[in-house]
Amino acid sequence: MSVLRFLTAGESHGRGLTAVIEGVPAGLALSEERIARDLARRQRGYGRGKRQQIETDRAEITAGVRHGRSIGSPIALWIGNADHGNANWRVRMAVEEVDERVDAVTLLRPGHADLAGTQKYALDDVRPVLERASARETAARVAVGAVARALLAELGVSVRSHVRAIGPVAWEAAAGVDWEAVERSPVRVADPDVEAKMIAAIDDAKSRHDTLGGVFEVRALGLPFGLGSHVQWDRRLDGRIAQAFLSINAVKGVELGDAWTVAALPGSEAQDVILPSARWTERPWQRASNRAGGLEGGMTNGEDLVVRAAIKPISTVPRRMPTADLHSGEEATSFYERSDACVVPAAAVIGEAMLAIVLAGAALEKFGGDHMDEIRRNHDAFRESVGPRRAGGAGAAGRAGGEPSEDPAE
Repeated sequence: MSVLRFLTAGESHGRGLTAVIEGVPAGLALSEERIARDLARRQRGYGRGKRQQIETDRAEITAGVRHGRSIGSPIALWIGNADHGNANWRVRMAVEEVDERVDAVTLLRPGHADLAGTQKYALDDVRPVLERASARETAARVAVGAVARALLAELGVSVRSHVRAIGPVAWEAAAGVDWEAVERSPVRVADPDVEAKMIAAIDDAKSRHDTLGGVFEVRALGLPFGLGSHVQWDRRLDGRIAQAFLSINAVKGVELGDAWTVAALPGSEAQDVILPSARWTERPWQRASNRAGGLEGGMTNGEDLVVRAAIKPISTVPRRMPTADLHSGEEATSFYERSDACVVPAAAVIGEAMLAIVLAGAALEKFGGDHMDEIRRNHDAFRESVGPRRAGGAGAAGRAGGEPSEDPAE
């Protein structure tokens, strides 16, 4: 189990969302303003629905931080739902019993958790399922991710994202991405021509009362060697990352590095050549390529970590879909509640949060400590140890002749 863990609670139209984060060391600088920046980025993106015009997400820190820094105890966050102020929602989502009639939602929506959830929990109303299965919950995850990003930043690690495809429009990103241009773009692409085509595709879907999915990419830059481990299946970082991304609503596939391209290559062409020290320019052990996406044997290998995720079109399609009624099983048309036309840009920001959470947990496992000063010392000492394992060499950790080393990094 990771030393960093979190839980969220709350429903889409309930009073609000709660997140509790355990394992954050003392001494980490945190503020509500810092968290608010990521929450605002999640709410942006061309194709978002009317809900984003109602909410102005802001996380209130209610525990675990004093005078601007974490104190080592669990951190609690609260995000209120402005939409709950609507009288209808206050009745539909009341905690106490109500006298008013509340109509059950029985028209099952294909692609949602509706059918499976009602059968699992023996419910005769879809409302309790759809409220928690809603992607509204990811606002709490993005708030948690902002805390994780703050911790990673202390170690020189940043997490970025951009969109690779929306519907049929794809963008083949260059090696160097203009991240400032990505942040300015309503669809999170740096190429203005591709941006225009993506916006046109979303508009076309809207005009047809339909939705679009796509592919987004998340990168972590500045990672040290050795986060994760090869020694047990559940410590492999690639497995943990894949699980985190597949937990995001509507994500149906995850690619690490150039996995699908490499699958078609012979082994001699699929590997990332390790360069000799004479060709190192930025750090020890550079590669000629990064097809592995920064992961080998379940561990970070010093290269940028690259994750891509395929997200299906939102299942809440504005046109009513053929379905069956929960109560009778008879033919019906699906229930429709407002939705987005495309969430790929917003999902990319959620992907950043999930990757930051996994990496922050792995960094705490690797560098340990109850205070950020201790973690930074451990991190810096490990970085200094990285290099050729020969006597007198950079980062030398052993003696000539293969004698055992006392360096814990060996």
